[in-house]
Order: sequence, then structure tokens, then C-alpha cells
Amino acid sequence: MTTTQHAPTTPAPAAPPLRGLRVLDLATLFAGPLAATMLGDFGADVVKVEHPRKPDPSRGHGPAKDGVGLWWKVLGRNKRTITLDLSSPGGRDTLLGLAAEADVIVENFRPGTLERWGLGWEELSTVNPRLVLARVTGFGQFGPYAHRPGFGTLAEAMSGFASITGEPDGPPTLPPFGLADSIAALATAYAVMTALTARTTTGRGQVVDMAIIEPMLSVIGPHPLWYDQLGYVQPRTGNRSRNNAPRNTYRTADGSWVAVSTSAQSIAERVLRLVGRPELIDEPWFADGTGRAEHTDVLDEAVGTWIARHTRDEAMAAFEKAEAAIAPVYDVRDVLDDPQYQALGTVTEVQDPELGPIKMQNVLFRLSETPGAIRWPGRPHGADTDGVLTELGLTPAEIAALRAQGAV
Repeated sequence: MTTTQHAPTTPAPAAPPLRGLRVLDLATLFAGPLAATMLGDFGADVVKVEHPRKPDPSRGHGPAKDGVGLWWKVLGRNKRTITLDLSSPGGRDTLLGLAAEADVIVENFRPGTLERWGLGWEELSTVNPRLVLARVTGFGQFGPYAHRPGFGTLAEAMSGFASITGEPDGPPTLPPFGLADSIAALATAYAVMTALTARTTTGRGQVVDMAIIEPMLSVIGPHPLWYDQLGYVQPRTGNRSRNNAPRNTYRTADGSWVAVSTSAQSIAERVLRLVGRPELIDEPWFADGTGRAEHTDVLDEAVGTWIARHTRDEAMAAFEKAEAAIAPVYDVRDVLDDPQYQALGTVTEVQDPELGPIKMQNVLFRLSETPGAIRWPGRPHGADTDGVLTELGLTPAEIAALRAQGAV
């Protein structure tokens, strides 16, 4: 009896985990839109709503190529783009129609703006009780600062981040990128998924009130607790840490820079043996991070002197052999060349109809069974208006009438 051998079949790729989820992105600059991008990366149908005559300002932020804003290509990826003037009657009614079929709306207008347009939670939840409305603002929906304009820079200042960043004798220092916005975006995506999970039990949507000043305060650590219990206010320490040492950036013999961290006691001991100063390990103060931090000058001199005698490659190889923690200080050119980033696929190439092949950061994490994907980069302003409104049931004549009114 002959047994027929069949080639093993490759299982069909699983559907993205958020397929079927409809998200309306009404937000601009940058926390709200980035949260929507994260949802879109894992399959959500994200519809980006922009004003017909005032596109999302991120389209004009930073460098452009051939008149095409590059930042938007990342922030707008996996989103269909439509235009609506929400302050107009036609725009309001159309948005309510879209909201009736949506799962999530992300917005970042100042508190009271949607209500003024007749698009507040009362109206939205009436047309769709299962809707999750994520409201991302600088200071939240209530309180004495709620109506102030809010940006990530203000959160970086007010959270205490800037006050502990910089050299001891220098000014408070702000990050040169949207740190607070990015952290708030992560928190918003998490909050939305939490609210959607709750909906499976309650059957109802709810409002997410995300104040950008709050996630930033959460990530700087136990500073409120330290002050509450000890009256301790952390000063600026540059690249040094008040919690462990050695921890700094050090210049190599070939003019490069490396960063060393010794948060674990065993790593600190390996570093001091590597740099030829094992006697310091026997000092009583070396036994914990706090004690080492009180002798930072001694430890920085020991590590810095050794690293200054070696090239970056030599220092990296020696630390790796000693199983000690070190990393080169990269700029973006180094990131693109790094074999670990390449192995992970952290930066990927995407085909863009306007610019051809372009590189950008890949999706934020890897799922073994239902991975995310970049299906397309940011699309032109209003490119999908007719298609989305047709799906809503509007006829070509009705879309044309809205366009004539300036509502789309």
C-alpha cells in the first residue's frame, strides 16, 4: 500500500487582533494621534478626521521632501484620511453618523469644545452607548488649569522631569523630542483597551480622561513618596544617578562615547574588576547602590580612566566578555546600522505612493500569533473622504452638497 506524502501546509496568517475595531481620530499634535496610530498598527480601522481647510499641523512639522511632510508619514500610517468641519451643522451630523458605527473616538480639543459643537459625551453616547471617548488634554477635563492650552513641553516642566534633568550647575533641561506626548500616547492606548475590555462586561462605553501631565509624573519614579516620607527633593545630577554608581557616559580613546550602568550589585563588581580596581569592591560603602552613589567621583575616575585608554570597540568587547553592562551612544545613523536593531526589524521599509520606499520605526512590539503591520504610510489630506462617507451610506449628491457647504 502506497502512502501519499503531502507537503506540510503553512497556516494562514491570523487576523490582526484589532481587526473590526473602528477608531475615529479627531486629535492633533501628538499624543492623541499617536495613540490612534498604535491601535491602527494592530489592525484597527482608523479614520483620521481633519478640518477641510486646516490639516493636522503635524503634516508641516519637521523636514519635508518634495513638499511632503515626513513626520506625517509615520504618525498618519494605517489611517484613512477624511475631512470634516465639526463646527458646521453638516460636519456635526456626519460625525454623529460615523460615531454611531465606531468603537473609539480620540480627541484633544480643549474641554468644552465638542460640547459647544453639539458633539459632547451626551450626544455621542446617545447615538452609540458602546462608544469609548478618549479625551487627551494637557491638564484633564476639570480643575483650575483645565481650559489652558496644554502641550507636552508643559508636562515635561510641571511633572518634575525638567527639574532633575541637566547638569548640577546648569538650567533645567527639556527633551529635544515629544517625550511627554509619546508617554501619554502609550497610556491612552492602554486606557482605551482597558475601557474596551470593560465594555465586554458592562455592555457600555465610557470616557477616558487623559491629562498629559499625569503619565509623565508616573514615569519619573517615586519622587512624591520620597518627598512625603523624607522631605527629599532630587537635584540635577547630569548623567549620574543618586541611586547607584558608576552610571555615566564616558569618552573612549577614539572620541566616541559609551554609557555604563551598574544598577545590579553583581554588575558593579564586574565593572570594577574589569577596570583594574577590585580593591574598591571591599569598601563598606560599595555594598549597595546608595553607598556607591555617595562615592561617584571615585568610581567615575576609575571607570572613566580605563575607558579613555580604549577605543569604543575595545571597550565594548571587554565589557561584553566580562558580562558587564555597556552601550554605545548612538545617533540615528548608528541605529540604522546596528545588527540588533536589524535582527529585530525595529526600523522597516515601507512603500509610499508619493515618495517611494521610506524607512520608519516598525510596530511597537511583536506578537507571536497575531502580529501588527504597517499597511500604508500617512496618506494625503482628505484622500479617503468620499470612500468613508459612501460606506456611511451617503450618496454622491449628498457628499457633493457637504463639500459645497464647506463641511467636508
